[in-house]
Amino acid sequence: MATENDPRATLIDLLPKFRFAMVTTTNDEGALTARPLTVQDREFDGDLWFIVGRDSSVASHVATRPHVGVALSANDAWVSLAGRAEIVDDLARLREYWSPGVEAWFPEGPEDPNITLLKIDAVSGEYWSGPGGVVASIVSLVKSKVTGQAYEGKNDTVEL
Repeated sequence: MATENDPRATLIDLLPKFRFAMVTTTNDEGALTARPLTVQDREFDGDLWFIVGRDSSVASHVATRPHVGVALSANDAWVSLAGRAEIVDDLARLREYWSPGVEAWFPEGPEDPNITLLKIDAVSGEYWSGPGGVVASIVSLVKSKVTGQAYEGKNDTVEL
């Protein structure tokens, strides 16, 4: 559980809020490329797991340039992670993550040789969060506008 004085715990507590992420990689020409991916799992230290196509651009980019950025957003919280990505072949874990939603993208099932896992080992992160839910965020924004005082959100940078 997060405490006021533990930014690392706060960031880790925020991760379950996010279902989707924008994962940014670097292509062979050095250009940044971002794409949406569904978060399959989050580990206590900020690591994230995704299902990807072995022939996808994200898989080819991390094979040569494993440093990635991940942006996550919800109604009242935002997280940016920096880390190293790797392709992981783990059929048992892939089966564990399998769902009808995944099957829409990969109709051949988890045994399809083109399907693999992307693991992002987060090394640092930054978060921004509102004062506790959508209603509290709206109240705080209105209060800020009326009183002229700064918005009551939280922000911190964390090494993982």
